[in-house]
This record gives sequence, C-alpha cells and structure tokens, in this order.
Amino acid sequence: MRVILIISSLFWASGAAAVGPQPAPCHAEIPCQLGARSYHVKEPDDWDGKTPLPVLLHFHGWMRQGTLIVKHGRISGATRRRGVLLLAPNGRGKTWDFWDSETDDVAFAAAVIEDAAKRYPIDRSRIYVSGYSYGSAMAWRYVCEHGNGVAALLAVSGTLDQDETCPEAPREVRHVHGTSDTVMDFPFGPEGDTTYPVKLWRDKMGCNLGTSAGVWQITKDDLFTRTTWEDCTSGRVVLDVHSRGHFIPKGWIARQLDELSGRAPSYP
Repeated sequence: MRVILIISSLFWASGAAAVGPQPAPCHAEIPCQLGARSYHVKEPDDWDGKTPLPVLLHFHGWMRQGTLIVKHGRISGATRRRGVLLLAPNGRGKTWDFWDSETDDVAFAAAVIEDAAKRYPIDRSRIYVSGYSYGSAMAWRYVCEHGNGVAALLAVSGTLDQDETCPEAPREVRHVHGTSDTVMDFPFGPEGDTTYPVKLWRDKMGCNLGTSAGVWQITKDDLFTRTTWEDCTSGRVVLDVHSRGHFIPKGWIARQLDELSGRAPSYP
C-alpha cells in the first residue's frame, strides 16, 4: 500500500509540474503568436462575447510595435468605443516591407485576420485596414495586393507611388495627409494639385471629377478640406487634406469609423 501511495504521489506531482501555471491568453500588450511572428488584439468595450465584430487591422509606424497601437488613444480609443476589434500586427525589425509586391508582409497580415477569426466571431463584410506613416504605406500595399475583401482603407500620412499597378482594391478608400508633411512627403500633383495623393485609387476605381465637401473639423487645431469621388465605376474615394505635418489627427480614425457604420460622428 505504501508503494502505491508513493507512486500515486509522484504521479500527481509530475502531473502538476507538467501542467504548471498557464500563460495568460493573448490580449492587449500580450501578443498572439503566429508562427515566428506575432500580433496584438484589443476587444471593444462592452462586447457581449458573441456578436460578430467589425475589424480594424492597423499597421504601426516605423520603429513601433503593436503594443503602442492597442494603447493609442487615437486608434484603440476609437475602436473600443465603436464595437470594433483592433488587430495590430508586429513588423519585422519594427518596420514593414511595402516597397514592392514581393513582400511576405501581405500574407502575414492576411494570416493575422484568419488567426483572429479563430479566436473571435468577426464580421467579414466590415474589415477595415489602416496604418500611419510607414504603416499607412503598408496598408496601401496590403489592399493593393489583397484588398478585394476589404470594406475600406483608412490611411494616415503615407502612400505608395501613384503609378503603382494594383491587382486588387478595397470597396472604399479614405486617406488623410498634411501639406506640410516632410516625413512621408505630401504627394503634390502637377501644378500643386492637392488631390494627387489618391490618384492611384481614382484611376483603379474609374473615378471622374471629385466633389468638394468643404472644410470640416474635429478639434479646433485641425481643419480638413474634403474631396470625394462618388461617380466611380466601382468603389468610392475620400481625401482629407490639412495644412499641418506628420501625425495622426485627433478623432480622424474615429470619424471614419462613425461614417462607415452610419453612426452620428462623435469625439472621441
């Protein structure tokens, strides 16, 4: 009997050691592992745990990581108040390879969405792709190569070359850029044309003349001149231009999510 008890004790001890303390589930600053890479996820406030969630896939700027994005008031602060699941992939070396179509960052980002879909019920009709600076250029690259299932591109201060050839496109493009930006320079067109930053998408979607939507603002510091292209063969393009430099304007991402979901615009 004593031998049996000893063996039993050893068995349970080894079992407990094998199980041990379980790692915390990936959430917010704790990354979700995806092969050799990772991403971060932030759920919206007051989610009931079962309703399918719209998704914002956001690419961080140069030398940043997803840990910043899930804490960023102008990004995470917007998604968590609007019922949107935030996904923030981590770039290799804290940057992105967006320069040409020969990049595996597109496949990685697509895999992030699929992995998140195993963890959360997502609304595939409302997948939005966003980014800032280098991350904005990466968001452009993603929808250029893999955009047919994307509801909208929400891009901040970063583009691809306007002569790029894109095999795919999102259903809608929304871009904001400052004319004083000297980090990812504002891409002025011929004779100082300020509608040039979205020429690639206007050409891709077969858009004709743009319509001025006038000047609007979210805070007293930022005035935006909006131009929209509604008469496109497919899709829609919206461009907001301001006179300042390289930053994410307060409330801009929140405003786009409100408009896309048919909500009354609010800040924050």
